[in-house]
Amino acid sequence: MTQRKKVLLIDQSERFVFKPMLYELLSGEVDAWEIAPRFSELLANTGVEFFQDRVKLLHPSDQWGTNGPKQSSCGGTVLLESGLIIEYDWLVLALGAETKLDIVPGALEFALPFSTLEDAYKVDKKLRALERRKFGKDSPIHVAVVGCGYSGVELAATVSERLHDRGIVQAINVETTICPIAPAGNREAALKVLSSRKVQLLLGYFVRCIQRVSDVEASADATGIRESQDVAECNSEKYVLCLQPAEKGLKSQILEADLVLWTVGSKPLLPELEPCDKRHELPLNARGQAETDETLRVKGHPRIFALGDSSALRDSTGRLLPATAQVAFQQADFAGWNLWAAINHRPLLPFRFQNLGEMMTLGRNDAAVSPSFIEGLTLEGPIGHAARKIAYLIRLPTDEHRFKVGLSWFAKSAIDSVASIQSTLTKVLSGS
Repeated sequence: MTQRKKVLLIDQSERFVFKPMLYELLSGEVDAWEIAPRFSELLANTGVEFFQDRVKLLHPSDQWGTNGPKQSSCGGTVLLESGLIIEYDWLVLALGAETKLDIVPGALEFALPFSTLEDAYKVDKKLRALERRKFGKDSPIHVAVVGCGYSGVELAATVSERLHDRGIVQAINVETTICPIAPAGNREAALKVLSSRKVQLLLGYFVRCIQRVSDVEASADATGIRESQDVAECNSEKYVLCLQPAEKGLKSQILEADLVLWTVGSKPLLPELEPCDKRHELPLNARGQAETDETLRVKGHPRIFALGDSSALRDSTGRLLPATAQVAFQQADFAGWNLWAAINHRPLLPFRFQNLGEMMTLGRNDAAVSPSFIEGLTLEGPIGHAARKIAYLIRLPTDEHRFKVGLSWFAKSAIDSVASIQSTLTKVLSGS
């Protein structure tokens, strides 16, 4: 008689978050439920038990016997912040990473990251407050985006489109180009869009520090108590970025911003789970990722698998695989299969990454897609936007959720089309 396996999913959030589409929350193109459904809804009728908790410590172990009529094996235990201790036979580590803000003085206090649903809500709330405060005023909203990798460029494109002529977006990068590892077609498409939206690129600079503007006292003496309070509220949310040149021939710069968005650096969460008295029990690399073999098993721990930001795996040429969503998606399929194979004493499959191309959003109706199967091809504009949304719709979890989201997107597209036709007809009739 086959014993039914029990599957537990532990996450600190109540929602699954499809991070590649967080930018669409800022643009208003998607609703939160579409890209961040609740685990309880996704796992309904699956038999998977969900715990909303945070893993505090990980204790892997060898064979462990119980004082009972039957001997059972235990792969180890995990301690949750709630105090609950869970024994596991098999463990999959997919903890992700968090933005590393403590590398520059002032970034932790004054910059906002953009990697979680909560981050997206905070950025949207801040933008709404600035839009209300600056509405109808001559002074534009100044937004500084630190980092011009994929995340920074997508964020700069989204925010600049949202603000239109009410804001100035400045993007800072230590490299002398944007998206240095991106396909040339994607990079050129992004440069074209950023230029059309007047995004100022400060390339070859790194941020030395971020400080808050403090000129409240001078204004208070001249305007009185009530106005000084208003000035204090405004100035408390203005920041100064000190830029240091990373290239010869450039001079130091000082930027002032109402909002600082940080997209540089990340740190895996795995090292935080090691007990103080048992450091290095897991084989971690310098970045804090678990070293795995080609089957995604953690080296020295045959009952633990790791993927995504938690995993350090090299390709056939010896290069470390990038910590991208595409790699994590593919690893998830292999980890699931290999976990089943290990439990049932079947051969495990070696992971082989297949580069399917790269995609980036550049606005509500704009994107760049470079598929790997056609060299030199880049889909831009509305076509790229549609291709990206279809690709990500396919990658959303569960058939039921994909169906609901697909219907929602189709309805929104139909409404937008009708509104566009009405707007065109109105212009034509008014012109005649």
